[in-house]
Amino acid sequence: MAGNLSISADIANSGMKVQAQRLKVIAQNMANADSISAEPGGDPYRRQVVTFQNYVDQETGAEMVKVGKVTHDMSPFEKKYDPNHPGADAQGYVKLPNVNTLVEMMDMKEAQRAYDANMNMMKTARQMNSGVLDILK
Repeated sequence: MAGNLSISADIANSGMKVQAQRLKVIAQNMANADSISAEPGGDPYRRQVVTFQNYVDQETGAEMVKVGKVTHDMSPFEKKYDPNHPGADAQGYVKLPNVNTLVEMMDMKEAQRAYDANMNMMKTARQMNSGVLDILK
């Protein structure tokens, strides 16, 4: 019984790790939301997205989650007319990052809630594990 509860804590821990990585990437996106290239016609910061991957832990047989990879969001850049900017192309347009801070804030909330849910699951598993050990005394 106690082993199953430990596995539950391990599953929750894997969820917390991926959500922490996701929060890190979201923070990078938000920090670079205004990063424009200084080279004429150059590309600005491109938003990054975390993908998850399920796997089965060979030791426990439990289905876990890990970061699959961090990829770039290939959505198009918006353009703003600013012929005086050093990063403006020949027509006077500057490419803006494809980061929408509202979307990033919503993703951050979702990642935080998932992290908290996994934290509560881990706490519950530990409490139940402790309760089982108390009964066995």
